[in-house]
Amino acid sequence: MSHTSALFTDFYSLTMAQGYWKKRLNRRTIFEMFFRRQPFGGGFSLFAGLGTLLEKLQNFSFTQDDIAYLKSLGLFEGPFLSYLEGFRFTGSLWAMDEGTVAFPQEVLIRIEGGLIEGQIIEGLILNTINFQSLIATKTARVWLASDQGRVMEFGLRRAQGADGAMSASRAAFIGGAAGTSNVLAGKEYGIPVMGTMAHSWIMAHAREEDAFQSYADIYPEQPVFLIDTYDTLKSGAPNAVKVGNRLAAQGRNFGVRLDSGDIHYLSVEVRKILDAAGLTKATISVSNDLDESIIQALTDAGAPIDSWGVGTQMVTGGTEAAFTGVYKLTARDNGAGKLVPTMKCSDNPDKTTNPGIKQVWRIKDAQGMTVADVLGLDDSANPETVERGKQYTFWHPAADYRHFYHILEGEAEPLLKPWMEHGRLLRRFPSLEEIRLLVRSGLESFDNSYKRFLNPHVYKVSITERLRSLKLELIKNYLGDL
Repeated sequence: MSHTSALFTDFYSLTMAQGYWKKRLNRRTIFEMFFRRQPFGGGFSLFAGLGTLLEKLQNFSFTQDDIAYLKSLGLFEGPFLSYLEGFRFTGSLWAMDEGTVAFPQEVLIRIEGGLIEGQIIEGLILNTINFQSLIATKTARVWLASDQGRVMEFGLRRAQGADGAMSASRAAFIGGAAGTSNVLAGKEYGIPVMGTMAHSWIMAHAREEDAFQSYADIYPEQPVFLIDTYDTLKSGAPNAVKVGNRLAAQGRNFGVRLDSGDIHYLSVEVRKILDAAGLTKATISVSNDLDESIIQALTDAGAPIDSWGVGTQMVTGGTEAAFTGVYKLTARDNGAGKLVPTMKCSDNPDKTTNPGIKQVWRIKDAQGMTVADVLGLDDSANPETVERGKQYTFWHPAADYRHFYHILEGEAEPLLKPWMEHGRLLRRFPSLEEIRLLVRSGLESFDNSYKRFLNPHVYKVSITERLRSLKLELIKNYLGDL
């Protein structure tokens, strides 16, 4: 388990931390992470990166070199730097299970601990969760667009640096990719490694047919031939058929890959060529800067494609630069040992936060389908509950007039669970394969209207009456002080 430097934080976190230390404000606090809008204009997101975060938090500290660097800045006092030498995360962390389908305004992570440690870990939390959640969500969209087909992540060469490539491979596997071209990710995370050949393999041989035959000789278990190096229909496909017939005579199968041109037209024509040669079991794989929109168009058109290689658009987020996760203080010790709620007010209602210590419940109907999510107060002295058979009034998070009544027919599942206490992991973290299964079962519990790409239905995320009353009271108090 490798060390993570606590310098991986925003500079203002350290300047504020010194201020908290000097003013003796390092008391118990609650910070929460949530996000503000769905990426890609979609109807859902996946919460990802928790496993990476938990591992890093357990080893998050300042080395002597780190302290020496901070000293060289001339801004931090010696006693405060001595304090940082012993810095560790010693708080508690509650979070949704990694792979949970998530929505704006919902608490993804809740941190309880000293003000200083809660502030310093902000950058680590947001960096880890925002990126992996973005990539996992993108991959889930690609996987759904492929009609839940076989998607291979081929993005290493286009990812944002080495860490971006590793994190993207991990998140993409969670989101639905069947495997990765990233060999190091295969070793570190146990993800199946996959790949075919590059055009350089073809061009390194005098004849295209020889390149295919040579590859089949070296790798006899279902080789995949890249057939668009020279001419897909006049050269690549016919040469693949020649080698494929030899393989078929030996009881072996093969596949071909298209990486350029009109993928729909070429896949249909290549399928005709393969079938005419009696090679009906030969598979067709495609790549070439694919995204969910292109893949959905191809599946809707009935293109005869067996697997998809997706790189750039999946590991970079494509059209979406970042996940909109934020991290806010929601409760603090008032100096007398009591946690009191706090919130950010804003002229923009979407940026006005929900105060207090909160839980998120996922409400299902009698058939087990998801109906709505509700945020309520989770103060240990008087926590709210959401119970089957009772009628509730749930309010829009903006705390305005919008609300609905609901009689709970199914389960109300609390989504936030304890993962760390006193800086230590409380239980075994699930494998990536287990997280993938959670993603799939979670997506199945939502109506397809939330998962469509064009104008998805907006899922209800609400707050309880009690939380709404607290929010309105604090807004009134804050505005009354102006």
